[in-house]
Amino acid sequence: MNSNDHAWMARALQLARKGLYTTHPNPRVGCVIVKDDVLIGEGWHLRAGEPHAEVHALRQAGEAARGATAYVTLEPCSHHGRTPPCAEALVKAGVGRVVAAMQDPNPQVAGRGLARLRSVGIEVSSGVLENEARALNAGFIKRMETGLPHVRAKLAMSLDGRTAMASGESQWITGSAARAEVQRLRAQASVVLTGADTVLMDHARLTVRAAELGLDDELTQLALQRPPVRVLVDGRLRVPLDAPFFQAGPALVASLGNEPAARYQAGGHELLALPTPEGRVDLPGLLRELAGRGVNEVLLEAGPRLAGAFAAQGLIDEYLLFVAAKFLGSSARPLLDLPLERMREARELRIVDIRAVGDDWKITAVPQG
Repeated sequence: MNSNDHAWMARALQLARKGLYTTHPNPRVGCVIVKDDVLIGEGWHLRAGEPHAEVHALRQAGEAARGATAYVTLEPCSHHGRTPPCAEALVKAGVGRVVAAMQDPNPQVAGRGLARLRSVGIEVSSGVLENEARALNAGFIKRMETGLPHVRAKLAMSLDGRTAMASGESQWITGSAARAEVQRLRAQASVVLTGADTVLMDHARLTVRAAELGLDDELTQLALQRPPVRVLVDGRLRVPLDAPFFQAGPALVASLGNEPAARYQAGGHELLALPTPEGRVDLPGLLRELAGRGVNEVLLEAGPRLAGAFAAQGLIDEYLLFVAAKFLGSSARPLLDLPLERMREARELRIVDIRAVGDDWKITAVPQG
């Protein structure tokens, strides 16, 4: 490993982030090719079924790639999918060295790509800026390692930890900058998941709104090309089919299975029966089903009851708390419906980031352990 490896990998990660809104169900990957400390090719993966980052970078480098170093944010693939294996493309191009940020957690790769490179005498290094690479693809990694997607819970609250007035009124706790950030989180997610209470109270659509994204024109168009799947947890099917949520486009509804699916299918929606013996929607089962469909990241935008149910079952990987500088009072609704009686039952979090978003604050926290 040399002193420039971190700098070139940082550039590859910067390129990988260009696929933030588009690569699902694939990981976000960037690649740069360097020779004599000069950049000769770079690329990133844009969407599933299209060339991977290494292919774009090799095309740009051309014959100059022979003997060069390739920096790639994820181990080059070694299997034939919708595109040929990138490890073979690097071998054919004659690169002399490959630096990977991390090994691919996909069981179809899982070290085989790096092994193939070593087998033909290519020098291989791994682990450069691995933490940053893992953070960029947290959902893909979790799906490959556990069969579950990465769940982010977006919650907006006042300084006194309230999310809505007692009447259910909640628009708007936070300001326009925070709402734009939420739009970007939606565009980044594979799925936006909500509950019947939120849809009924707020007349929510849970769509990505171009005017509020706050991105440049190119990224806005990319984000809109792959809108997230909208999933509604509605055990007793309380949300009518003429509600704005259903009028906004196709949705997946997780229920107890007490309604013929034909009415939903006629509107372009899918009804998924996931009952538990206790008469609730099976939330872990729903996440497994979504992961089986290639879902990497779920953005949970729900009221206290559903968010509390996810928290109580340990299904939330990351909390995104938007905090407004206002009090809603003691009669307002709490952040989570999570009844705890003793201090030893408290759910401990580790705060990983705090930053201002307009006039509000965004706190990112993860469960301890």
